[in-house]
Amino acid sequence: MSSNMVLQKMLLMLTSFLVITWIIFVNSQNSTKLWTALDRSISFRPWNTFMKSSCPQTPMNLLIKSPTETELRLREILEKLDQQIPPRPFTHLKSTTSAKHSTATVLNPQHTYCRGDQLDVLLEARDYLGRRKEYGGDFLRARMFTPALKAGATGKVTDFNNGTYLVSFTLFWEGPVSLSILLIHPSEGVSALWRARNQGYDRIIFTGQFSKGTSHVLTECGLTLNTSTELCQYLDARDQEAFYCVRPPHVSCEALTHMRTKNRGISYLSEEEWSLFHRSNTAVEIVKKLTSIKVSSCNSESHNVKKKCHIGMKTPFPSGYTMKEKWITAFCKQNEFSATETITACLTRKLIYLMGDSTLHQWIYYLQKTVKTLTVFDYHGSGPFKTHVLLDAKRHIFIQWKKHGHPFVTEKLFSLKDDNYIPRQIDQVAGDRDTAIIITLGQHFRPFPINIFIRRVINVKKAIERLFLRSPDTKVILKTENTRELNQNAELFSDFHGYIQNLIMRDIFADLNVGVIDAWDMTVAYYSNNVHPPDSVIKSQIGMFLNYIC
Repeated sequence: MSSNMVLQKMLLMLTSFLVITWIIFVNSQNSTKLWTALDRSISFRPWNTFMKSSCPQTPMNLLIKSPTETELRLREILEKLDQQIPPRPFTHLKSTTSAKHSTATVLNPQHTYCRGDQLDVLLEARDYLGRRKEYGGDFLRARMFTPALKAGATGKVTDFNNGTYLVSFTLFWEGPVSLSILLIHPSEGVSALWRARNQGYDRIIFTGQFSKGTSHVLTECGLTLNTSTELCQYLDARDQEAFYCVRPPHVSCEALTHMRTKNRGISYLSEEEWSLFHRSNTAVEIVKKLTSIKVSSCNSESHNVKKKCHIGMKTPFPSGYTMKEKWITAFCKQNEFSATETITACLTRKLIYLMGDSTLHQWIYYLQKTVKTLTVFDYHGSGPFKTHVLLDAKRHIFIQWKKHGHPFVTEKLFSLKDDNYIPRQIDQVAGDRDTAIIITLGQHFRPFPINIFIRRVINVKKAIERLFLRSPDTKVILKTENTRELNQNAELFSDFHGYIQNLIMRDIFADLNVGVIDAWDMTVAYYSNNVHPPDSVIKSQIGMFLNYIC
């Protein structure tokens, strides 16, 4: 073999070696970048920011991966609700349920009833032409009351799904009792609300405020954004919760500081369907001809020994009644917490975390007025929805209210810097036997598809389960949603939405060792058609809470 051939062979081998070495080097660099990227995608910070060029129609399509357990539970609940609220035909107002033409008959009427008896009323729904309805689904509200005693209680409605309903009243007190059954919405209206609710996310405009030095930039935000504009995605990867904002030019996504909302004016109801929700067709009295019911003690009043109210008790419906503007439970023995001294004694050495909306925020104002030793700690925020803290350093009392995360619906500008989803708030609580967490959700979720609410409640439940693993003695209390004004935009804020959300809450939390404050039952009994009930209702809610923790 000549020296030239040897030299050529050596050069070829050297070239091959260099090429192979280069390929290995390049691949190793790409592999490092790939694993680094994957590691970044699955890491979590409470407000991780991801840049996307487009956004899906539903808020979950862009998320990394939905937990199978959560998705299956969500789908199960949705299927159950769709069966309970089937589509109803609507051609004309005259074919819908008419309060005037429907009839209510007392079953087995008596001249005098005994306290503790159950009084049953059979209701037959008819349309405006007097024809008997062949299906159920009407949204009814039943109440009994005695104005002179400032007494009231909710009636229980059983739907037989054939146009007839059984309305049952527990006769809690003596004296003359009046009955009320309201047709809030006919079944055709309920069906329309359910269809419209789950049709879109765009009824509310979220406006985000980004800060850049001393200047502020406003941009559109939302649970979904159907745009090709570059977006900021604020993602909770573990719980599959996401929120989006259009990214302002030359501004970092981390610069989002404040938010406000307003109604967009979009409706998924037809003009004919809207006629069902005119105030004249909403909450119309059905029971007009029934005379007052007389209730006596009958000298045979039973004195059932009730157990003291405690966490984990199952709350019946109705769960109690009002008497002289006080709430009296029907299922447990209450202690009286009317005096400031008894409230203070109960709160001593307690850490209390209020998590939710402004209906729970009312507790802060009430306690501040009632317990004079509690002082406000300045959290250096602005507006009514900043974090609020009440302190009594001498007695080691700490009470904090924080709003829940998106969606939070208000025209008032609020800060996002102390904001977080309730599951993350719960995760930050160490917990012990002197720690109590009170949670309420619902009012701000009414204008959005129900899957957003279901997912949040499932995530809250998981957070409570994690809390109980590290601190089983921590007390957790759920305050259900209360009723609100009847003249509000029904598509966005109807109490029907709140009623369904209350059913969902009870279903998801059924197997948890938590306490329940039935604000829905209370506000119906008090006849409080106000999103922010009066102090008498707030006092009753706090009284129930104190019975759970002391």
